[in-house]
Amino acid sequence: PLQSCSQTHAPCPRPHPPEIIDMETFEQILELDEDDTHDFSSGMAWQYFSQAQVTFKEMDEALEKTDLTQLSHLGHFLKGSSAALGVNKVRTVCEKIQHYGLLWDDDTHKDLSRQEALDKITPLLPVGKKGYAEAETWLKSWFKVRGVNSPTEDDE
Repeated sequence: PLQSCSQTHAPCPRPHPPEIIDMETFEQILELDEDDTHDFSSGMAWQYFSQAQVTFKEMDEALEKTDLTQLSHLGHFLKGSSAALGVNKVRTVCEKIQHYGLLWDDDTHKDLSRQEALDKITPLLPVGKKGYAEAETWLKSWFKVRGVNSPTEDDE
């Protein structure tokens, strides 16, 4: 089922944000588009998809090596790009990974041991990947309804 998005009145894919996308942030990105081709916003989205896939792979590798410093760095990086596009779940998960990688629990305001941090990060990565997959599906659907295909679909 689809619902109307405020800016273009074209259908929006469900589930409706804020579970997946912060619409206020996303609509600010859409305002940067010069016309209805959505060149800027779609380019930003496809760059995010590429970055997120690579970053999650690097996070898996860092977790395997128990490299908390790298996990914190990668969490910080992906948190920023997720926030810029309004991808809420990934932003939240990556912020937690960033803090846990620094041996800090922002919820309890307490220091963590290396093992505690790893124990908290391990189950978060699949949650972040699931949130990313939901956001990618939603965003691609949103753009497709507006006639914008992914760069690979344009080449086929």
